[in-house]
Amino acid sequence: MLYNSAAEWEAAADKRIMLFGMSGLGKTHISNILRGSGNWFHYSVDYRIGTRYMGEHIADNFKREAMKVPLLRELLMSDSVWIQSNITFDNLAPLSTYLGKPGDPAKGGLPWEEYLRRQELHRAAETAAMLDTPHFISRAKALYGYDKFICDTSGSICEIVDPDDPNDPVLSTLSENVLMIWLEGSEAHTKSLVERFDAAPKPMCYQSEFLENAWTAYLADTGDTPDKVDPDAFVRWTYARALAHRQPRYRAIAEKWGLTIPADRMSSVRNEADLTKVVAEALRT
Repeated sequence: MLYNSAAEWEAAADKRIMLFGMSGLGKTHISNILRGSGNWFHYSVDYRIGTRYMGEHIADNFKREAMKVPLLRELLMSDSVWIQSNITFDNLAPLSTYLGKPGDPAKGGLPWEEYLRRQELHRAAETAAMLDTPHFISRAKALYGYDKFICDTSGSICEIVDPDDPNDPVLSTLSENVLMIWLEGSEAHTKSLVERFDAAPKPMCYQSEFLENAWTAYLADTGDTPDKVDPDAFVRWTYARALAHRQPRYRAIAEKWGLTIPADRMSSVRNEADLTKVVAEALRT
């Protein structure tokens, strides 16, 4: 690891960490606290994905829909209007909307093959965004003078790496540049996340093998044909299984490449001093 002891971490001027785990456990909240202190550079992987790597795909999808409306088509063809996404660190809706959900087109669903194509685009984009981490560490230092850096990852990082491969290109790069910290949720967190997702299901990125198996099992379970699947019903059905699928993958990353901090413990962080203390405690165990 980048810091091999609590003393080394506490003494380091150039603190560099990466938070990973399921969406909704506080990664961006902690990142915002540290950025707000004025001492930390916040690298949002989802923002990087949605702007640098997926921005053109997202904007083209908006334009494709707008071209179906005669008035907007006329204005677009004459370059009279400009359509682009407005992704922010706290609003990633354009990226989620582009990923979409498979199923009945009458309910907003995508054809399965198109859904898989977009999933693959996201996987490639996320891999590239993670590998950009060293560049942003250097950029934060050279441009803004930041010695402290937090990488705020997507919940799907565990879908693009192999924690059992000691030469995994993404994890190898990250281990040389940041301290990887898993925010481990409890059973209560899992229950809360499932309830939240049921209330407002959203698109997610999955490992291709898991996704193919989930789709096949769902069709067999419901008897639906691909073009009659309720998109929201499918992603709800998949979500709880995704949590179970991701948990051991997160744990393997933490055990072999970083460390674990319970999400409840990390939720006590209110400032940089709190973070330093919580991470030091984890390094001592």
